[in-house]
Amino acid sequence: MIGREPPASRYGRAVGARTETQSLESSADPGVVLELLADARNLPDWAPGFADAVSGDVQAGWRVIKDGEEFAVRVAVQRDAGTVDFLREIAPGREGGAYVRVLAGAAGGSVIVMTLPVPADVDRAVVAATLSDELAALSRLAA
Repeated sequence: MIGREPPASRYGRAVGARTETQSLESSADPGVVLELLADARNLPDWAPGFADAVSGDVQAGWRVIKDGEEFAVRVAVQRDAGTVDFLREIAPGREGGAYVRVLAGAAGGSVIVMTLPVPADVDRAVVAATLSDELAALSRLAA
């Protein structure tokens, strides 16, 4: 790639600055973590920065209320892959959100990996602190 622009600069943005990813080793069984994540009604318990309340269900769809604003969230679950994605419309026809991966730990338990978007108007350190808190709360709930 000598003499070539890095791909991110060709598009006028720093790719690494758009998301924050962290992981946490937990004593919780991966299946328990996935089940907790798959039920969006648990969001206020481990992600209060995202959801004050949740209504609905898998068939009707999930509705999240945060600071008086209500919006739809699609929870995409692939248990065999250990993935749960929390997606909402961020632009017409475009979804984005939080991406969670749950892996079996080498010595038991699980490793939980979560990626959150970093909005342009939010300090990355705030998103990083929120993500750390959410992972810890999720681990406590699943244990």
